[in-house]
Amino acid sequence: MKAKMVKNVILNTIVFIVVATTLLPFYFMLTTALKTNKGSVAFPPQIFPTEMTLQHFMDVLNPAIFPFWRYFFNSLQVAFTTALLAVIIGSMGAYSLAKLDFPGRKLIQEGSLVVYMFSGILLVVPLFKIISGIGLYDNKFALVITCLVTTLPATLFMLSSYFTSIPVSLEEAAMIDGLSRFQVIYKIVMPLSIPAIMSVFAYVFMIAWNDFLFSSILLSTPDNMTLPIGLRQLFSSKDYVWGRMMAASFLTAVPVVFMFSLVERFITGGLVAGGVKE
Repeated sequence: MKAKMVKNVILNTIVFIVVATTLLPFYFMLTTALKTNKGSVAFPPQIFPTEMTLQHFMDVLNPAIFPFWRYFFNSLQVAFTTALLAVIIGSMGAYSLAKLDFPGRKLIQEGSLVVYMFSGILLVVPLFKIISGIGLYDNKFALVITCLVTTLPATLFMLSSYFTSIPVSLEEAAMIDGLSRFQVIYKIVMPLSIPAIMSVFAYVFMIAWNDFLFSSILLSTPDNMTLPIGLRQLFSSKDYVWGRMMAASFLTAVPVVFMFSLVERFITGGLVAGGVKE
């Protein structure tokens, strides 16, 4: 009992340290955003703000200083569209790799992750030439395509691994009852795969939301820019102050946290358990 208690204390301490280390940057981001201009550059640094203000958040949301909402909706459009297409295309491809037998299946399955052997910067030139060649330069859909290209291999891997865990007997029983292959996919496999699908959606959404490399190369018009590019513009503008930067960064991080809070119950749920009775 004593050894178990010591083990629990050590484990809880490690978890606390990891969580505290993870949340520390967010704490300093928020406190700096709430400090006055004088407090944000004070020395020694203020761990706890002695004077707080919401002026930096008001400045960031002021279109005359920083067009936050325009960049926000651009990022939301790109991230949501990319995540939705990744789930639709990835689920069909992953099901084929997991459940169907066709020539080259193993080669495709093992080679789908080869793209991650190369750094993203190496894909910039070929993707730029392709996007420019089809006339999508400075178009938000170009960013959707590039983010989809870079996240689809992981989507296929994650979903195919989950589809493999779904008992074949469920599909066979459904087909005996008269369901077609597509009906089995949409009525049996997809509902049972909600945790994996939501995990993939959140993962792709986060990647597309935070993308900076392809956004900075494929987008040039301010009306099409996303939040990461907008933050760079704010950093280099005459309106740059630490408080505004931290306020804009904090507001940029909120949608990703909100997304994970929405899908967390699906990710942690075990919907396949009990699907088949022995």
